[in-house]
Amino acid sequence: MKRVRVNYSSPTFVIGLCLTGLLGLGAIAHRNQLLPLSQTSGQIESPADIDSEVLALVELSPAERRDRLEAIAADQRNPLDQSRARYLLGMDHLVAEDGAAALAAFENLERDYPALTPHILIKRGRAYELMNNPEQAQVIWFDVVQNYPEDAAAAEALFRLSAYDPKYADQAIAEYPAHPRSQTLIQERLTENPRQQNLLELRLKYDADAPDIAQVRRNLIDNFGDQLSPETWQAIADSFWNQWQYTDAAQAYQNAPRTPQNLYRLARSFQVSDQPNQARPAYQALIQAFPDAPETGLGLRRLASLVPDSEAIAYLDQVIERFPEEAPNALFAKADLLEKAGNGTAANQTRELALQNHRDHQATSDYRWQQAERQAAAGNYRQAIEWAEAIATLTPDHPEAAKSVFWTAKWQQQLNQARAAKQTFEKALKNYPESYYAWRSAVQLGWDVGDFDTVRTLQPQLNLPDTRPVPPAGSETFQELYRLGQDFDAWNTLQLELASTENLTVPEAFTQGLLKLAQGRYLQAINGIWNLSQRDEPGDRQAWLQLRESDGYWHALFPFPYAEAIQRWSAEHDLNPLLVVSLMRQESRFERNIESPVGAKGLMQVMPSTGEWIAQQTTGNTYALDDPEDNIKLGTWYLRYTHQEYNDNAMLAIASYNAGPGNVAQWLERYGLNDPDVFVEQIPFNETRGYVESVFANYWNYERIYNPKLRNKLAAL
Repeated sequence: MKRVRVNYSSPTFVIGLCLTGLLGLGAIAHRNQLLPLSQTSGQIESPADIDSEVLALVELSPAERRDRLEAIAADQRNPLDQSRARYLLGMDHLVAEDGAAALAAFENLERDYPALTPHILIKRGRAYELMNNPEQAQVIWFDVVQNYPEDAAAAEALFRLSAYDPKYADQAIAEYPAHPRSQTLIQERLTENPRQQNLLELRLKYDADAPDIAQVRRNLIDNFGDQLSPETWQAIADSFWNQWQYTDAAQAYQNAPRTPQNLYRLARSFQVSDQPNQARPAYQALIQAFPDAPETGLGLRRLASLVPDSEAIAYLDQVIERFPEEAPNALFAKADLLEKAGNGTAANQTRELALQNHRDHQATSDYRWQQAERQAAAGNYRQAIEWAEAIATLTPDHPEAAKSVFWTAKWQQQLNQARAAKQTFEKALKNYPESYYAWRSAVQLGWDVGDFDTVRTLQPQLNLPDTRPVPPAGSETFQELYRLGQDFDAWNTLQLELASTENLTVPEAFTQGLLKLAQGRYLQAINGIWNLSQRDEPGDRQAWLQLRESDGYWHALFPFPYAEAIQRWSAEHDLNPLLVVSLMRQESRFERNIESPVGAKGLMQVMPSTGEWIAQQTTGNTYALDDPEDNIKLGTWYLRYTHQEYNDNAMLAIASYNAGPGNVAQWLERYGLNDPDVFVEQIPFNETRGYVESVFANYWNYERIYNPKLRNKLAAL
């Protein structure tokens, strides 16, 4: 079975049809009234050429937008906006179950709005259903199936027809298995009879990130294990791997096709799940079967960590000789082993080889940063600067590059090199504008962006987008549905369009992320969009660099949901709303129902005991931590409280929010607060140190993305 490497989900939006009756459709089908897509001309222009008032109304409620939509629908000066307004009015009427009004809105709309013709027909059929005319609804849906077989609307039509005749469910599953409606039909059949191998495999293939996919995997393994193809075993193994379930992944990869990636993942799964006796022969099998595969170089390095030092050096030497991409890591690992064995001279020579022959490799700059920190700790700032400057120069994309530039400037200050420090801070701002260290550099340069002790009370001007961006991938139909806020139909359309795609391109993956944001699946969306930056294929890298030049990319990576509630409760508790949204992004990725392993709940991860205590301090005793309004209210109250405890020092307040006041008190006593940047670096908990930097990196990005004043200042650099 060919595995589709796309994370699919199947939101189970079920529209009850609650109608009975069956009618032969062919005899009364009025196909001459339908306009096949192949016979229409596209109407969607470039958004830059359209002044669309409708798109700015998409996020409003039906009641809030009705009057304006009706006015636009009656105005013929902008035909596209007129069609959009009619479509949204029709959809709002369907939600209100007013079939007659919906039918009027959709009347002949397909002739003026060809991009959505089959979807208009689907909605017209639904309007007839609401008017107790299921026969006419079925006629329309049948014609959609006949005339638009390449459109996702055909699967929607079959789903609706299946309420009247189950044969249409068979057709939907057979012809459109990736469509979420077909997946709903599959789930219904599996509920009746869970032991249907072909349907389970379709769920695994096309619905791999569904909440119940673990049950699907277990059903396949337990009931059909000896009948599964190697390709299905790989799909199962990859599913375990992607969910970090390495013990199960190892078992499944043993039955998957013997490819370099699968053999590497088998060995690595054994290693990560603490089974070294199984990992060693698995790595050796990879090396023997595919001696020249790229995965083998990494496999040799992993194997070196599982054997005695003398054997490890031999494996590392193979890497150094045969795998240039892995050689720098192998050289530094070998040097550490030589140092451990007491051969310091050989260790230094080995490191020097890496520095000379692999100057622009990440591993080499990892070593440079270690040396820079060591020299700075000893007060040797000139040597520290020398090591650090090479990082951004030779490896500008290194994870520590922004940090190295910032600390170079700080060390220049220690040497009373004020002019050089200013130039270096400006370099951090210009070259790494999205980093935490860009914000710290802006503070050092005297920019009015808030420091640790002033950021709490700032009230920046915000410019939030009022329309959705144009997705960089997907059909014209999908893009129009998405921009109109028709997320259910847009998702179904995109899923079908990407069904045969084995590896999503950067534009496709970003487009999928946009839609997940619209659905409220913020965790998957944000992480998926961020992961685009980690792709290392040249084409992917170039596509990502191009994508990040757009405002839409940054709005998606740093979204601003619950904006009204955040701004209202921030004002109530004298907080900077950008600090609140930044903490929320870090705590929950805006997932309202998320719960931590220790029981913290909701958007701002409030512990139940803390919520109860806060409620006792305020007038409201009735609350629900999974309710966004309540969670934001309680979370902002507590964030204000932590600020008050630390004299409005936001860094200490944020650290306390994560690690608790007791730990922060100990760190203050141990390290002092003479230099807050040094204090952050000295936080002994990796999690809390990373948390503080992440929250304030979020803050800086929200500031530079949504504050037009700062945007203009950065653009002038």
